[in-house]
Amino acid sequence: MLAFLSLLFLVPVAQLLLLSVEDNDGNLSWIQYRRLFASDAYVRVLLITLKISMWTTLITVVAAYPIAYRLATSKTRSSGIIMLLVLLPLWTSFLVRTFAWIVLLGRNGVINGLLKWIGLTDAPLALIYNSTGVLIGMTHAMLPLAIFTMLPVMQSIPGDLVRAAGTLGARPGQAFWLVYFPLSLPGVTASGLMVFITSIGFFITPTFLGGNGEMMITQVIIEQIQTLPNWGFAGAVSILLLLTTLGFVAAYDAIFGMSNLTPTAAEARPSSGFLAEAAARIGKRLTHTMAHLAGGSSRLARRIGIVRRNPMAQGKSGRIRLFVTVLVVAFIAFPPIFIVPISFSRSEFMDWPPKGFTLDWYASYFVSGQWVSGTVRSLIVGVLTGLLATVIAAPAAFAFTRREIPGRSIWYALALSPLIVPRIIIALGLFHLYAELGLIGTSLGLVLGHTVLAIPYVMLTMIAVLRLYDRRLDQAAATLGANKWNTFWRVTFPLIRPGILSGFLFAFLVSFDELTIAIFVTGGLTVTLPKLMWDAALLNVNPGLAAVSTIMLVFVTCLIVGAEILRRRSIRK
Repeated sequence: MLAFLSLLFLVPVAQLLLLSVEDNDGNLSWIQYRRLFASDAYVRVLLITLKISMWTTLITVVAAYPIAYRLATSKTRSSGIIMLLVLLPLWTSFLVRTFAWIVLLGRNGVINGLLKWIGLTDAPLALIYNSTGVLIGMTHAMLPLAIFTMLPVMQSIPGDLVRAAGTLGARPGQAFWLVYFPLSLPGVTASGLMVFITSIGFFITPTFLGGNGEMMITQVIIEQIQTLPNWGFAGAVSILLLLTTLGFVAAYDAIFGMSNLTPTAAEARPSSGFLAEAAARIGKRLTHTMAHLAGGSSRLARRIGIVRRNPMAQGKSGRIRLFVTVLVVAFIAFPPIFIVPISFSRSEFMDWPPKGFTLDWYASYFVSGQWVSGTVRSLIVGVLTGLLATVIAAPAAFAFTRREIPGRSIWYALALSPLIVPRIIIALGLFHLYAELGLIGTSLGLVLGHTVLAIPYVMLTMIAVLRLYDRRLDQAAATLGANKWNTFWRVTFPLIRPGILSGFLFAFLVSFDELTIAIFVTGGLTVTLPKLMWDAALLNVNPGLAAVSTIMLVFVTCLIVGAEILRRRSIRK
């Protein structure tokens, strides 16, 4: 795994760095960086990118916390439904979700139509092609990631701690702020970091939902390559983006410690140092302040008669939590559904409500050799990527969890670094490397590039599974005479098979929905389905794209449901 990532991740990124410090004759030069800072235009774009990413992170983390809290603390059947509704958008194409928000936020869209119908506005509100549309679209895209980054830490918090605080006289609000919330902070901070560094590299949502004033730095890089092209300057902008990302990661490490990115709260420990100690003091004071506020608000509420010490108080609190949960889950799960009716519209545009009924858009998809071949190619590349990533990352996960490896933290950081480095930088590096190796426009190039992105997902999935695996079962098999191979094949593998399947599924969906690498390395020859949708959307967003999006939505839903059925059957066996 380390050799694979060194060749197809570290080398391309290093080549991009060299391109940014060379002139046209190959000599060392800082001309690209002088051009970068000669005008404040690119610095403004970077600041806009940071501003949008920070607001997205703040809104996303605040909205994700109550959902993750409910999933971690509730054992009811509704939690399984919530989990499925949150998972579906996570595995649905970014393009599909963006097209859904075009339908919802447009001047004649669902939201404006609803506001006019109930009389809250007479004219359509400007909800799209501005920062509002970008924030809504990016928040919707990032919410599942935030929830599932927080969830493992919250699930590892013993419920007995909160109940013990109650027996010692703490009110529910005090118990939450003094006990539960501090223990959940590692998950919250890790979630914020993942959302922020992912948002920095966004370009799909800003392209379709933003205006000229919301251009992100990734869009500048794509323009430098596809329009001009200027490799050196694109490299300089990419390095600026990379250094900015690494700067925030270093700040996170100094304040909270990179160990907070581990899956459980018990393993999360802040790093030592002045910044960490200062952050700990601030955090402790903050939690005590919130506890006092919670206690004071409870006493005040009882005095004025809003809340009393009776079972109804718990009911009212539960209804508020239920309302917030329903609101956020509806925001996550329902937008892609509005794509489906549009796909049957006779109109040439994505208008709401749909005009008439026709199957012509679906017929156009199935009779088009380009669309069908693009779909088949995406499926083949996705399956090969899933297999290759699983074969490479699953054994590496065993090594990380079961062996003492010299320099383990360094290698672990390398394994997860494709998650941290913006995809546009990886795509540009691979583009330059493939041009030298003759892999532009090949399915092999796509599979290798997608595997780089998929390895961290398989790694994290397998490590989570192996940490929960009871190794005493292997020891019991050994005492009964089984050798290592029989122990693995008859005991270990059947028990971790659902985790391997989940890792493969993650890798497949990462590849199936991948656009950034496909934009650069397909060369117009091995075009994937997301690349075809991107090219078509740049010309005209019409119901034909809604039809393709609906097909993708149905396919991914069937894939997830099928995988869940197989997982449950495997557990029963």
